[in-house]
Amino acid sequence: MKNKNIKSLLACASLLIAVVLPACDVMAQQQNDPKFNKMMKEGFRAEGIAGLDRIQQDETQKFCSDPVFAGSEKGQAMREKIQKINMDSIRQPSDGKYIGDWKKGEAIAQSGRGATWTDKADTPIGGGCYNCHQIDKKEISYGTIGPSLWNYGKMRGNSQELIVYTWNRINNSKAYNACSNMPRFAHFKLLNEQQIQDLMALLLDPASPVNQ
Repeated sequence: MKNKNIKSLLACASLLIAVVLPACDVMAQQQNDPKFNKMMKEGFRAEGIAGLDRIQQDETQKFCSDPVFAGSEKGQAMREKIQKINMDSIRQPSDGKYIGDWKKGEAIAQSGRGATWTDKADTPIGGGCYNCHQIDKKEISYGTIGPSLWNYGKMRGNSQELIVYTWNRINNSKAYNACSNMPRFAHFKLLNEQQIQDLMALLLDPASPVNQ
């Protein structure tokens, strides 16, 4: 019986090593593996509006590329620092208006166009919101990576605290969760202020179909 227990423990330990060590080695591999560096150099090129700066990680991305450290007790202090950096980068609307046009917001949510090498610099960029969220129930195709946003304003109200929170989340979700899967729309200039105001209307305007 003892031998069986020892074998079970060894098996578990082997599994943990197999899972954890590769994750720990990700950053070292990126920095030190000649084959990896050669692949990155040859596999990406600057073309059109897509520059090589897109593969250079900032502090937030580097932190989240090491899931073992990010989830550790030591990583907690760094997580809080990362979230503060992202929160401090958020700018509230320059005209003081948070709510735009929900009809335009719906078009932005449906569109995933823009920011690729085939696009021009002035090509409007969509939010691609349905890739991760259910928003309007009339849409039959949507992702489930993020929570459903159906009845977002109807269920949550329109307090100033909620309005600011929603604005911040759309601008830079990593201000609340350092390793959020949600794109940093304002940080990377994917959406402009007016577009974010229109998405706010889609979520919060009582007239929006989202809140019917």
